[in-house]
Amino acid sequence: MHRMNSPRGLTRRRMAMALPLLGSAAWIPSALAAAPAVAERSSRALMGTQVDMVTHGPDARALQAAMDQAWREMERLTALMTRYSPDSTVSAINRAAGRHAVAVAPEVMAVLKAAQGIAAQTHGAFDATVGALKAWRFGEGQSTLPAPREIEAQRRLVGYRGLVLDERARTAFLNQHGMALDLGGIAKLPILEAGMRTLRQHGVDNAMINGGGDVLIAGQLHGRAWRVGLRDPRAPERMIGVLALQGQAIVASSGDYERFFMAQGERQHHILNPATGRPTQGPHGVSLLAKDAASVNGLGTAIMVLGSEGARALLKDQPAVQALVVNRDHSVWQTPGMATLLQTT
Repeated sequence: MHRMNSPRGLTRRRMAMALPLLGSAAWIPSALAAAPAVAERSSRALMGTQVDMVTHGPDARALQAAMDQAWREMERLTALMTRYSPDSTVSAINRAAGRHAVAVAPEVMAVLKAAQGIAAQTHGAFDATVGALKAWRFGEGQSTLPAPREIEAQRRLVGYRGLVLDERARTAFLNQHGMALDLGGIAKLPILEAGMRTLRQHGVDNAMINGGGDVLIAGQLHGRAWRVGLRDPRAPERMIGVLALQGQAIVASSGDYERFFMAQGERQHHILNPATGRPTQGPHGVSLLAKDAASVNGLGTAIMVLGSEGARALLKDQPAVQALVVNRDHSVWQTPGMATLLQTT
């Protein structure tokens, strides 16, 4: 399960990032190098990562005003759904676990419903209740394995069926003391999508938002397609290829190389298997391409648990979703559509 870093963890990660690509799928700045003054860019720390926003249009001042509104909306939603702020809705739900239900805003309810939907679809390979696995502290520079007994005790508290949603009353309830939500693997895409929606509402037709490997694009850049690079998880300093995208598209990526430490000769990374309470032993990385967040939200994390065979099963009835999976044996599986669209570098 993708987990949101603490602010301290974010600082450490950004200092260590030496490559211009930000995450598995990232904006390639060369496309912007010759841009005129009507291309505006800004970056902020959000959701435990760096988020970059690029807009293109005829009026720089209008672009900047629209971007300010998009940042406000994304920051508002992040404040509701982060588990690192005691004032967030998620923190309130976690504190009330086993005791009482908590009122939630419609935006939070939508994300919780999406989490329960993908959990049921993947038979728990995605599970938002992995927040109970507190022994893993990747954002705090963890360097040693938690005790097996501690992992097992916390793993018993993981189970998406223990999250009870009452849409009529607009409440959420974790039915066992010690359970906890971590929406890091399901909230980021809707938050980024809300930012893009805000840009469109303010008249911006051409934009890109990149949030730590999840990239949303709209329109074009100077009449050309946006270029999104897919980083090779086997050698993160390289790219597998480039997608040329225009109109509306989302590239969502997950990988085992972003936050990890080495122990017992293995990479202990931040995407956790709900069934074991430990880092996934499936693919090194997954990249998904779709038109909207709902089609892929949480899917990359689930595939990191299930592997390429699981990806085939999940995607067989979703022809609008393209995928690339780099397996643990370094082989690559991809859908025919991805193979057609991906330009090798």
